[in-house]
Amino acid sequence: MLATPNQLNYRFPAEWEKHEATWLSWPHNQDTWPGKIDQILSSYAKFIEVLSNCELVRINVNNAAMQAKASEILTNHGLDLGRIEFYNHTTNDAWCRDHGPSFLINETADSKKVIVNWEYNAWGGKYPPFEQDNQIPSKIAESLGLPIFNAGIVMEGGSVDFNGDGTLITTTSCLLNKNRNPRLNKEEIEQKLIDYYGVKQILWLNEGIEGDDTDGHIDDITRFINKNTVVSVVEHNANDLNYNALNENIKELQKMKLEDGSSINIVELPMPSPVIYNNQRLPASYANFYICNDYVIVPTFNDKMDDKALDIIQGCFDSKEVIGINSVDIIWGLGSFHCLSQQEPEI
Repeated sequence: MLATPNQLNYRFPAEWEKHEATWLSWPHNQDTWPGKIDQILSSYAKFIEVLSNCELVRINVNNAAMQAKASEILTNHGLDLGRIEFYNHTTNDAWCRDHGPSFLINETADSKKVIVNWEYNAWGGKYPPFEQDNQIPSKIAESLGLPIFNAGIVMEGGSVDFNGDGTLITTTSCLLNKNRNPRLNKEEIEQKLIDYYGVKQILWLNEGIEGDDTDGHIDDITRFINKNTVVSVVEHNANDLNYNALNENIKELQKMKLEDGSSINIVELPMPSPVIYNNQRLPASYANFYICNDYVIVPTFNDKMDDKALDIIQGCFDSKEVIGINSVDIIWGLGSFHCLSQQEPEI
């Protein structure tokens, strides 16, 4: 039997550790942003601009025509393409957090960086086709000349978060959903996460937020910002549909212990007012921020809580600047900046 990444002492770095690049998949699926795909590109370009100020941005495109269009849009928004690399890797959609590769590192190994290829089924088969997205980790491994480990189970990057010191946090509503890995029980899924992410323990919250079509991704609710601290969203309006689930998550976090036996420090992050479009509640959350080398990029929603959320997150990051980017149009696709991106660690 082949050794697992954990047996070979590979680990998935915390997001705040040094990046070589951020991976994106250029948005092109009209069904993801019905009537709005052109409107999201200004905020998307701003996201890429901030990223490219401190690290490479590697973008999957379907063909030369899409690369030319993306280059034109970015140039028109004032970006220097010298920090942008395009890869001809065909995708079905833009959510690189979920269909992109998991990069693991081991500074002492011959191959210091490897890729884990999880299976991807578009959040339980909700949005076919997804076959091209499922091939992205293998294509990136080939393009970069990196070894690849095939985990053999469905797993999405937005469903897990890491403290970089042995602990992974996720939700039962997503990873134990029968639309992912119906033949595996909780203990078997935990073992896969330990084997292929190089962690030591799994912490479980329960439910995600309203409007989240992923069945409750952790990156909309609770995020590690250092090895012993999380920010976790709370809803103060008792009449809101998120009120009970988010308060229950806080209570669960208060009971949890890290791998070294210590308790978790909890920073509460407010929720914006409900964002509704075409009578549909969207999964708007300030927790869907992305941590890059010099910045923390936070979705904002033209909401009265925007500034408070930005201030709270800035207080969590002494060495990084927090930048808010309007996500009112992007969130119509049911995700934001963390969902769109996947970090590649520097080694």
